[in-house]
Amino acid sequence: MNRLTKIERIIVAIASLSLIAVFFIPIWRITLFAPQYPEGLVLNVWLNNITGDIDVINGLNHYIGMRKISVAMFPEFEFLGYVVGFYILLGLIIAAIGNRKVLFWYIIFTLFGGVFAMYDYYRWGYEYGHNLDDTAPIKVPGLSYQPPLIGHKRLLNFDAYSYPDIGGWIIITAASVIFLVWFFDWRRANKKKLRLSSALVTSFILFFLISCSTQPEPLKIGIDTCHLCKMGIADARFGGEVISKKGKVFKFDDIACMARFIKSGGISQKDIAQTVVINYEKQNDFIKTDNAVLITVEAVKSPMGSNIAAFATADAANRTIKDGKTLSWNEFYQQIE
Repeated sequence: MNRLTKIERIIVAIASLSLIAVFFIPIWRITLFAPQYPEGLVLNVWLNNITGDIDVINGLNHYIGMRKISVAMFPEFEFLGYVVGFYILLGLIIAAIGNRKVLFWYIIFTLFGGVFAMYDYYRWGYEYGHNLDDTAPIKVPGLSYQPPLIGHKRLLNFDAYSYPDIGGWIIITAASVIFLVWFFDWRRANKKKLRLSSALVTSFILFFLISCSTQPEPLKIGIDTCHLCKMGIADARFGGEVISKKGKVFKFDDIACMARFIKSGGISQKDIAQTVVINYEKQNDFIKTDNAVLITVEAVKSPMGSNIAAFATADAANRTIKDGKTLSWNEFYQQIE
């Protein structure tokens, strides 16, 4: 269904009618503060007029070569009232017919109008601040006096502030309310589709996270094979794994095989997410290589004859295997051939 509810149509009508106030109050406000003007000099922009401290500002601008501000500078004043009237009328027509698709295009027109208005204001400010009189009493080479599009800007000893006035905030509020009406009505009409889309997106994210997991995987005895020597893994106490940043797991039946694989360039160091070894005391209990304590001794018969086992702590290593030589992963890695 593309029909707005009764309450939504009333809200659209009220928002559209609120634009009538714009004919009677200023839309934009530029304020200038300086030590000699602590109370500020104000410039109010209306639909068809400019008011405020124009004479004082023009007197100051004369010294730096800026043109006098006048209504004649803005040919837009001749038709802005008709533009606002068009938006009011179109909004009331949409409220009457209650078609959501037409409301969508109304929002697009409103967005276009807002962008055009800001561009037009920027263009005027650029020309006004850059096209200076060469005969001006005060000249600062390379300096322009373009007022800020929105926000604050320092111009010589003046702080210039440019923001919407009451009329501008009414326009912004009305446009925001109308957009929210369309959005909530669209969401209500597409609730089932949104639920399905959310489910698909969630499934995709979960699949991505799972497929790109950088966590180790338990070694499966009799099923997994060592990535380097291609031997079937028969004893998981001596194994290790290299996990890439893309989630690929390289399994090894011997810590020496893992070290040789990395050292031979089987995977680039920058592509490694983590390297782990299995705790000799507990099957498939993984220890990060930087935290592991390795011990070598002839009594330990690892699958590929490196005779090395990994432990979580030095005490655990010395308690389990007597007379062994303990070393860190980096020490072992450096001596492996």
